[in-house]
Amino acid sequence: MASGSMSSSWTAKENKTFEKALAVYDKDTPDRWHKIARAVGGKTAEEVKRHYELLVEDVRRIEAGQMPYYRPSNNRVFTQKFDA
Repeated sequence: MASGSMSSSWTAKENKTFEKALAVYDKDTPDRWHKIARAVGGKTAEEVKRHYELLVEDVRRIEAGQMPYYRPSNNRVFTQKFDA
């Protein structure tokens, strides 16, 4: 296991770097998670892979209409189905 933070919290900057690295290192890239971890810094390959898996699950739930949508104007919560 590579050395790095085992923290599950991600800063906005780390998330932005993670997103950019995902675009650079696609699913066919050898050692993808290690390269993304190196790009992000302070995270292990296991952490970035898990972060990706959580992101995919969130997208799946949004597309299935299972994620609550928060309206900032009045803080009401409702579920909205997103059409692809």
